[in-house]
Order: sequence, then C-alpha cells, then structure tokens
Amino acid sequence: MEMDQINGDAALKLPASIPKQRGRFLRRVLRDRWLYLMLGPGVIYFLLFKYAPMWGLLMSFKDYQPYLGFFGSKWVGLKHFERLFHDPAFWNLLKNTLVLAGYNIVFFFPAPILLSLMLNEVRREKFKRVIQTAIYVPHFVSWVVVVGIAYTFFTIDGGLVNEAIAAMGGSKINFLVSAEWFRTMITLEVIWKETGWGTIIFLAALSGVDPQLYEAARMDGAGRMRQLWHVTLPAIRSTIVILFILRLGTFLDTGFEQIFLMLNAINREVGEVFDTYVYTAGITQGQFSFSTAVGLFKSVVGFVLVIGSNWLAKKFGEEGVY
Repeated sequence: MEMDQINGDAALKLPASIPKQRGRFLRRVLRDRWLYLMLGPGVIYFLLFKYAPMWGLLMSFKDYQPYLGFFGSKWVGLKHFERLFHDPAFWNLLKNTLVLAGYNIVFFFPAPILLSLMLNEVRREKFKRVIQTAIYVPHFVSWVVVVGIAYTFFTIDGGLVNEAIAAMGGSKINFLVSAEWFRTMITLEVIWKETGWGTIIFLAALSGVDPQLYEAARMDGAGRMRQLWHVTLPAIRSTIVILFILRLGTFLDTGFEQIFLMLNAINREVGEVFDTYVYTAGITQGQFSFSTAVGLFKSVVGFVLVIGSNWLAKKFGEEGVY
C-alpha cells in the first residue's frame, strides 16, 4: 500500500519552475483527475445552457429589432421596466402570480413531506415499493395529458365528478371555466402530478435516521406520534429548510404549460400570470425586449427571496444553501 502511494506521488511530480502554490493545486487536480473528468459534462451543460444564455438579458435594456441584430439595436436603459411597472395589467399579474405561488407553498410543498412520513411508517418493503412506483408515474406524464385527464373528470358534459354530484342530488359545477375554481384546480393538478416525485429526497433523508434513536424513544415511553415529532422531523429539518429556500428561488415560476392549457376567456382575469404574459407579449406580439424584462424581473425577485430566506435560516441556526 505504501509502495503504491510512493509510486503515485512520484508520478505526480511537476517541473520545479512551477510556483509552489500552483503546483499543489495541479497535484490535487492530477490526483483526482477522474473525478474532474466525470464532473466535466455537468460543468459544460451549465456553461452552455445556463450561463451563456444570460448574455441575452442585455436585450431587456435594448429596443431589440431582429433586422438590426443584437448589437445593432438601440440601448434604451430601463424603458421596458418602467413600461412594465406602469402597465395597468402589472398589478393583476403580480396578484395572480403571488396567489398561485402562495397556494403552491401552503398546500403543495408540505404534501411530499407528509407522504414521505406516511411511507416511512410502512413496514412491508414490497408493498412500500409498489406504492412508491405508483406515485412516481404522474411526474412523467406531460401537462397536456394531465389537463386532458382533468377535463375528462371535471367537464360538465359527462364528467365523473359532476355526474357524482348530480347523482347525490346536487347541481353540476362548471369547474373548467369557473374563475372561482381555477386556482384550486391548478393546485390540485400540481399536487397529483409532483407530490410522489417530491418524496424521493425526503425518503432518502429519512433512511439516514439512526434506528437507535427510535429505540431510545420507545424505551422512554414515546408512541408513534411522539417519535415522529421528536425524532423523525428534527432529523429531516435541514433538508426541509434547504428545499424550501430553493423553492423560493422559483417562487414566481408558476408554470407556463399547465396554466396556458387551463386558461380561457372566463377565467383569464384570475389565471393570467407572468409566464403566460411573457408568451403573449414576446412570442405572439414580437415584443422580445419587453418580455425579457419581465423574465429578468422574475429572476431578480427569486434571487432576493433566496438570499433573504438563506439569511433567515442561518439566523435560526440552520445550515442554509451556502
């Protein structure tokens, strides 16, 4: 073992002309070269598809004209942001986006945690795996199919839910074109589609809880609920905090496909959000600079929320994201 280490150190010798600090860094890179090689594809992906496109954010400060090109278009500064904040539709868009985002935080975010806690109590492994597989499947279903399923269940013409309401003596409800039910429908669809997939991280965290902690709690007379409150939840608290902070980073991202497919003339007043507004202004009307400014506004809000929530988490003694 020692001879292999000596041979490895000898193979990592560098020319004497290289400064000592840089040489130490190069030795570490050479020693872990296979790990860096495996890291390469991920780094390249983020550079090409996450960081390189950020150059296009400059478009929000220009009056972009396709025939003039990116560099030939006129610089207009904060003109598009001023237009956004003075637009009569801005406050309605902000309200709709915040309400839907709040619904997701209040109703959807706890759902994977609760489901993970319930699955963790299942003792038959085969049954547990079958349930896990079944709840993962909706994540891979496209929003087009999800909205189609919702239409089949909730349509007023032969929908299963309305037929059940009518059979019990009630009057049918037009869920799909009702402004009052729009946000509830959106939230229920998100819960159905993504709750199962969201349990993966929490179940992984729960698998790392020391079984001796449960044994000690049982010896002290703790029942299932007390074990859950005093052992299980504290063990995954840091995971919950980190995922909550990351969730706030996409707080204003309510999703385009789902909402666009659910929108109609009747519920548009409560359903139009920044994501659908960007599509309308940027793609259908060709206002590329203005729609980029809207997207940048959303990103800045998400960035501020992440920084603020991470600071609060550290104030309360949690690890935070960084």
